Amino acid sequence: MKKSMLDWSEIKTVLLDMDGTLLDLHFDNQFWLEHLPKRYSEEANISLAEAKEKLVSHYHKVSGTIAWYCLDYWAQQTQLPITALKREIDHLIKLRADAHDFLTALRTSGREIILVTNAHPDSLSLKIERTQLDKYFDVLYSTHEFGVTKESQLLWQRLQKKQPFELNSTLFVDDSLPILQSANLYGIKHLLAITNPDSQQPENNISQFPAINDYSVLLEDILNNPVNL
Repeated sequence: MKKSMLDWSEIKTVLLDMDGTLLDLHFDNQFWLEHLPKRYSEEANISLAEAKEKLVSHYHKVSGTIAWYCLDYWAQQTQLPITALKREIDHLIKLRADAHDFLTALRTSGREIILVTNAHPDSLSLKIERTQLDKYFDVLYSTHEFGVTKESQLLWQRLQKKQPFELNSTLFVDDSLPILQSANLYGIKHLLAITNPDSQQPENNISQFPAINDYSVLLEDILNNPVNL
């Protein structure tokens, strides 16, 4: 990534996604694609292949909606204690290797740092418990608080009303193309995609937005362009 792709002299507020952007998405992929199907197959007395097929089909039906991210919804649909099942593999919840230095640089530079995640509040709490992610942020939001996801223009409207930010001086970072497209449509000027959300999966090829696979390339520019407090 060329340094000129982001103008840090303009950026005062940084909105950050959580899963895949700051935390390794391996935990979430492992839970939804392997661990939950395994537990569901045991509970429903069906084969693992059938459990995977049923769940993945259901995931696709609600993808991008608040239901997809809602642990209460999946607990009702599967009749399983989703949060408790997440704890069975919570050792996989980890910060990306490059996230600490990036977040520390943002804080040192005086920028406002805001978490905006589609994760359910219970999932957010579990991840904070495991990583102490909250210490880096001025404020943290689960989109469940607003009743809509980042895929929706309504989310950005409601977020900006509650947490005012200037479109031209805000950077939004995410690993999801549909969500970045939503933020772009809303008018957030500075956008950045993460191409390697899951440390165990191949890197994604993203050309629509500035994209990186390692935050370390940003550190010098961040620190050389502090916000005047």
